[in-house]
Amino acid sequence: MPELKQEKITLKVSDGTEMQVYVSQLAGTTPKAGLIVSQEAYGVNSHIRYVADRFAGEGYLVLAPELFHRTAPPGFEISYSSDFSLITPHFQGTSEKGFEADIRACFQWLETVGKVQKIGAVGYCMGGRASFIANSILPLKAAVSYYGGRIATESLARAKDQQGPLLMFWGGLDKHILPEHVKSVADALRAAGKEFVNVEFSKADHGFNCNDRAAYNATASDQAWALTLAFFKKHLG
Repeated sequence: MPELKQEKITLKVSDGTEMQVYVSQLAGTTPKAGLIVSQEAYGVNSHIRYVADRFAGEGYLVLAPELFHRTAPPGFEISYSSDFSLITPHFQGTSEKGFEADIRACFQWLETVGKVQKIGAVGYCMGGRASFIANSILPLKAAVSYYGGRIATESLARAKDQQGPLLMFWGGLDKHILPEHVKSVADALRAAGKEFVNVEFSKADHGFNCNDRAAYNATASDQAWALTLAFFKKHLG
């Protein structure tokens, strides 16, 4: 991987809270665009930092915000083998308004400090929904959602507000996001006349992109990565 500049910054959020953010970019170069990477429920852990670094290696200025900052200390992360009950209070402490405020803070930093002209978003599981929400309130040039949980059940009304082109990935073996959920999201986007790409990997499960999880599917992950890069190249440069 090319030489990267990696750091953690603290951003003030509009609700009066402060949020730690992992920042990654190619050292000594001007980024071609900004990218907000939203975490799974396990925190901005080594996997999410690795994902952020991969995007940074492609020339993007990447921010990965800690979306549990209202209930958890800076640097909070949980291993994939941990009891999910350790995450539950933090997961339940999130809200659409909170996601909006957090991603607005990242967007504003990318514009004012990062000086990038184009900004996109990508997220995984919980972060896939955060990316969908971000694309409904900000002038993103593109957004990508990997198996975005609760989009169909809690955020479907935002389909009509999607601003940038949207790429969505789903696992055909996912027991959390059912085929009817995937269909309802696609139907709502289609009814609203939005530009979107809907991709299902029939043999992949929830979390297929993460090589630290038992559900990791190398073929689906590699193909999704290639599609994601092509999608961002088209819309972000």
